[in-house]
Amino acid sequence: MESEPERSAIRIIAENRRGVLRDIATVVANHDANIVMINQEVFDTGPYCGMAELYFEYDCDDSRDHAQFLKDLNDIDSVKDVRAYQPFGHIFGSRVIIIGGGAQVAQVALGAVNEADRHNIRGERISVDTIPLVGERTLALAVDAVARLPRATILVLAGSIMGGEISKAVDRVREAGIPVIALKMAGTVPEHADLVVTDPIQAGVFAVMHVSSKAVFDINRVRGREF
Repeated sequence: MESEPERSAIRIIAENRRGVLRDIATVVANHDANIVMINQEVFDTGPYCGMAELYFEYDCDDSRDHAQFLKDLNDIDSVKDVRAYQPFGHIFGSRVIIIGGGAQVAQVALGAVNEADRHNIRGERISVDTIPLVGERTLALAVDAVARLPRATILVLAGSIMGGEISKAVDRVREAGIPVIALKMAGTVPEHADLVVTDPIQAGVFAVMHVSSKAVFDINRVRGREF
């Protein structure tokens, strides 16, 4: 069985003008690299104000010198700086996303962070992201965005009442392959989640245990149940 190519990451500072992405993509293609994640933004403050930052992670089967790859990128006229980094997956790992009301989010995060620490101290990489929000539309937009977040592997919805557009967003996130845990609450969200948990701390623990490669908990085995 062939091993998967090692993922690498590069951060590029370049002029913010037409054709820059084309020139960078040409060099990447010439080195037989496959971009698997990309993020771009324009600096509005600091020493690079007005310039663009391009961060991408890539797989490469090419045996050519990695230093030559960096040199070829640096040789692009519009590129000002190129640096190689460890990919985010090696640093922050899989992400547990917690969305909902402030008090409930804090309690879920308490369980998730404590459980993640137990696994990370043994070499895993599991990070916990939280955002307390209110309002059906605001929450629905946030839930929908989870499917677009890099490395997001599970979502926990923590609140006292959620339904309507939020439930529809939950269905879309699950269709994208991301399981959803919901606290026991009023509204229709619990009917659409993979798992319903009464204790917020336990919900956080369950989420991390599902993400962990070493834990024995698998949400697929208890899908549709309530604890």
